[in-house]
Amino acid sequence: MPRFDLPPPPPPAHLRAWLDENTVRADRARFLNELGRRSLGFGRLLLLWAVSAVFALGWSFVGMALMAIETHDPLSYVFGLIFAVLGVGVLIPAGFWFAWGAKRDRQVRRLMCAWAELEPDPAADHAMRAPARSLTWLLASFALGVLGLWVTFGSAAAARPGSETYGEVAYTMGLGMILWITALLGLGKAGAHYRWAVRFYRRGPAAS
Repeated sequence: MPRFDLPPPPPPAHLRAWLDENTVRADRARFLNELGRRSLGFGRLLLLWAVSAVFALGWSFVGMALMAIETHDPLSYVFGLIFAVLGVGVLIPAGFWFAWGAKRDRQVRRLMCAWAELEPDPAADHAMRAPARSLTWLLASFALGVLGLWVTFGSAAAARPGSETYGEVAYTMGLGMILWITALLGLGKAGAHYRWAVRFYRRGPAAS
């Protein structure tokens, strides 16, 4: 299976009646494992942080533009405009990248629900809870969120008139906000996956 291709949806009920039950069960276990990795794998966490890093890079250019404009130097206005254009040029692709990732997450979740509704398999169903991966996301996102809050509110609390400019404070607070928003996304994703897995497999496919 190519790296960016998702597993196919489960075959319709009228076709499953003609397929070997063991084959369908094996496909279900394999595809649920693959979808779980796509949804909550370590690589997915790194991808989320990579998008955050691109947003941070774009905001750095915007912050440099704000700080250049605050000098009120005609030449600085030119550099400020250049930095602003660079910032927008980075932030727009980052936004499209984030939207693509959100769309892919919805596709993965729909496929996971579809495959999970087939005949249950205790071994595959237990693995889908992925407590270790959920815990990794929770701890990593929590640490990132603490760092983001510290950067955001620490920079605002430490700012003193005459020592820091408004552009510097806005730049630092913006970076902190990017960090803790990324952390909130990670915490929400990990918690939602674990709640979905536990709730689904407690009630069973017939009750879903």
